[in-house]
Amino acid sequence: MTEKVAVIVGGASGIGWATAQTLAAQGMRVTIADRNSDLARERAATLGDPHTWADVEVTDESSVATLFDDAVAREGGLHVVVNCAGFSGFGVITELDAEQFRSVVDVCLNGAFLVMKHAGRHLGEGGALVSLTSLNARQPAVGMSAYCAAKAGLSMLTQVAALELGPRGIRVNAVAPGFVHTPLTEGAAMVPGVVDEYVENTALGRAGTPQDIADAVAFLCSPQSSWLTGEILDLNGGAHLKRYPNIAEHLTRLMNQ
Repeated sequence: MTEKVAVIVGGASGIGWATAQTLAAQGMRVTIADRNSDLARERAATLGDPHTWADVEVTDESSVATLFDDAVAREGGLHVVVNCAGFSGFGVITELDAEQFRSVVDVCLNGAFLVMKHAGRHLGEGGALVSLTSLNARQPAVGMSAYCAAKAGLSMLTQVAALELGPRGIRVNAVAPGFVHTPLTEGAAMVPGVVDEYVENTALGRAGTPQDIADAVAFLCSPQSSWLTGEILDLNGGAHLKRYPNIAEHLTRLMNQ
């Protein structure tokens, strides 16, 4: 892994930050790309040389294109790209504002497409592209229509990209985490009963950590997975075997207290 160049999109916090640290520890030269440029700069300083940072807005194609053009010009190549950018919202379909639906899809699906498009132009033989999809790509959740739909779309987009980029020796995979304690899930975790219900419906009886996911991403970026592409890796402690928490019920209970 030494001397490989990696770009982590959404790398300043949560799973992205854990992934950046893991790949850096394995000898990769890491660029932490994030819309929060101040935090990205701080994270890169924590890693130290030769690691760096970049500002990116995944919904802006020119921003994404510049990210990868600049990374290749600076580092002399590109070997690994991990896309961790994403966010969610909450609202039942009949009450959900259309713009809120679009904003989630724009980041989680359209943004992922732009990352694949421009990363795919620079990756070469032996390159690896890993996206973060979700348990919600296959398991529906009340009030999370935009996120579920976007992540399901990203799973299929991953498989199409694997077909298209495979002839060039580029592997495209995704990790689909279950409930992981990150800034993205802080809001849900604050609602009494949500985490407990998730754990009750998880075969291994616990929520995940960012490091759980980072370790799987590192494997998908490594030579040890050189014959693996088009895979959507369910990494959720067995939560896909049961059911997703009904966050709406817990919110209603909380508001009625």
